[in-house]
Parts: sequence; C-alpha cells; structure tokens
Amino acid sequence: MDNFLCEMFSGMIKYSRMCHIDIRMIRNEEGASQNDMADEDIILTPEGLQKLKDELEELKTVKRRELAQRLKTAISYGDLRENSEYHSAKDEQAFVETRILTIENILRKARVASAVDTSAVQVGSVVVLKDVEFGETLEYRIVGPAEADVTENKISYESPLGQALMGKSAGSKVTVNAPMGEIVYELLEIRAD
Repeated sequence: MDNFLCEMFSGMIKYSRMCHIDIRMIRNEEGASQNDMADEDIILTPEGLQKLKDELEELKTVKRRELAQRLKTAISYGDLRENSEYHSAKDEQAFVETRILTIENILRKARVASAVDTSAVQVGSVVVLKDVEFGETLEYRIVGPAEADVTENKISYESPLGQALMGKSAGSKVTVNAPMGEIVYELLEIRAD
C-alpha cells in the first residue's frame, strides 16, 4: 500500500505541475504577464484565511487518502481503458490537485485585512444598504475575491458594488451600473461584525 501511495502521489504531483503550468500559460495568453500575477496581493478576512487553511488541510489529508483508496480499488478491476470508476477517480484527483495548488497560491499571496474602521467601507466591513428606487434593505460583508459568495451575502471589493462602496461613509449614495440600468444605493450603516 505504501509503495502504491508513493507512486500515485508522485504521479499526482507531476500532473498538478502540468496543470499549473497550463493555467499560467493560458493566463499569459490573455495578456497578463507572470510578473503581474506574482506581485498581486490577495486580500482576505481572518475568517476567509482560516476557511482556506481548513479546506487545504482537508484536501491534503482526507481527500487524497480517499482518492488513493478509490484508485486502488478501481485498478483492481482490471482493464483501465473501459474502467469508469478509474476515470472518475482520476478526474476527481485532477480537480483536487488543482484546487490544492490554487489554495496554496492564494495563501502565498494572501494579505489579511486588519481591524475594521467603521468610519469608511473597507475589506471586512459589513454594510447595510437601501435600494433608493425600491426601498429594499440589503446587508453585505465586503471581502476579497477569493472568499466572495453572494449566497452568504459576501461580495468582493472588486465587484461593481464593492468598488462603488470602498472608502465611502455612512449616509453616502453610490451608483452601480447593472445590466438592467443604474442602481442607486444609500449606505445606511457600516459595522465591524
């Protein structure tokens, strides 16, 4: 089993490196140089940083071991050309290794947002907004792009709304260009939850 795991992880590392190189080449073709990407800080909240560290630990320990066992079982079935269990496990393995590389890259570039000042919107702020046209009240946490999740009311400071809010104080009005037209929000409150 140990020899099998060593061979398998060696293959995964080679495959991951190839994926990483391919991703960098694709990004470079889109106009960003490697130096531009290497210098770019990724801003995270302390909670976002911990969530990524926990996910990385889970992927490196539990998920890799589960995949190793799935691959071992699939290989025991014989002919790999028509072995759907094997191909499924290899696909998931590629996804897991790519995700590990992505998280490690984020953590290398991460800069944790410091304590939040409630006088102006910044990364980590919780904002309460009012849609001026419809009177609807919304609440969002401003986070870095790596931890943005609209289902959890976390928006990136790089999003159109996040960009409009950054540096603004309570009582300000911001205008956001949306596909359906301009939306005006009033910033009611800034909290440091």
